[in-house]
Amino acid sequence: MVPISLGQSAGPPLRILCLGAHSDDIEIGCGGSILRLLAQHPGSSVTWVVFSANEQRALEARASATEFLADARQSSVVVHAFKESYFPHVASEIKDAFEELKRSTQPELVFCHHRHDMHQDHRVIAELTWNTFRNHLIAEFEIPKYEGDLGQPSLFVPLSLAQATRKVAALLRHFPSQVTRAWFNPDTFNGLMSLRGIECNAPEGRAEAFHVRKLTL
Repeated sequence: MVPISLGQSAGPPLRILCLGAHSDDIEIGCGGSILRLLAQHPGSSVTWVVFSANEQRALEARASATEFLADARQSSVVVHAFKESYFPHVASEIKDAFEELKRSTQPELVFCHHRHDMHQDHRVIAELTWNTFRNHLIAEFEIPKYEGDLGQPSLFVPLSLAQATRKVAALLRHFPSQVTRAWFNPDTFNGLMSLRGIECNAPEGRAEAFHVRKLTL
C-alpha cells in the first residue's frame, strides 16, 4: 500500500481520487475532507469522477467540483452518463471506465462509496474501486438516505466550522435540482457532521466519517 501522511498542520502534496455514482455524492460524502486536505497539503492534485449525470446534473457537478477543488494545484473533473439506478446491469461498461482510470491515475488516497451502501449504484462503484485499486488507501464515505444504512465508521476527519459551513453552502448553491428532496437540506448535512463530530470529539464539533478496510501504519 502506498504510504501517505495525514493529519498534519502542513504536509506534502497528495494525489487524490474521488469517485461518486451521482453528481452530489462526492460533496456529501467527503466534501469537507477535501477542503481540509487541500488546505493542509498545498500542491495536491485531485481527479474527480462522477459516473451518472444528465445534462443539468452534469453542469451542476462541474460547477460544484470547481469550487471544492479551487485550492488544488491540478484537478481533472470527469462526468459520465451511465444510466442512474441501472449500474449493476451496465457494470462491465463502468468497469471499462475504471480500467482507464487505472491507466491514467496514480492516486495515493481514494474516496468512494461504502461497500454496504443500500443504493445499488453506490455498491457497484465501491466494488469496482476495490477491484481496480488494490494497493491504495481507500476511504469509503457515507450518504444519508431513506434506507438507514449508516453504520459504524472507523476513520474520522474533524472539520472546522468554516469548512463544514462552506460544504453545506456549496451543496445548496450548486444543486438546485435536488432542493425539492425532503432530505436535501442543511439539517441533514449538519446533523450527520455533528454526530460524527461527537463520536471523534472534534474540536469544533464537526467531522466526516469513513469506512477503511485496510490501513498500513
